[in-house]
Amino acid sequence: MPSAVSLIRSPQLSDVAQYAYAATAPANARLIFLAGSCPLNEDGSIAGIGDYAAQAATCIRNMNIALEAAGASLTDVISTRVLVASAKQGDLVAAWEVVRAAFGDHEVPSTLMGTTVLGYDHQLVEIEAIAAVLD
Repeated sequence: MPSAVSLIRSPQLSDVAQYAYAATAPANARLIFLAGSCPLNEDGSIAGIGDYAAQAATCIRNMNIALEAAGASLTDVISTRVLVASAKQGDLVAAWEVVRAAFGDHEVPSTLMGTTVLGYDHQLVEIEAIAAVLD
């Protein structure tokens, strides 16, 4: 099945970023809005306490499960926002490297941002996403 997502790059913008600067989906695409993917284990406990990379990996795992339930995959994601509970750039990068690796060649437009606190005790990472599929 052809992808509904078209990634857009411009030669007038820096190529340093590891993501496209924009993405589009055709009018007939079904949009999927995911809740923030949290680092929750199946029993509701927080995974990887104190470990930004481990929590990012659990968020990606949970995002994959939610996408599959909606009939999509990571390559159908059109946009992400990665929230990291830290003011240290190194912590943000630790989470981002896991997210970036999970998406591989699908360099989806993304925003990476530090925040003061997230919703669960010991939660360090949350990933929001929007996907688009052609049914």
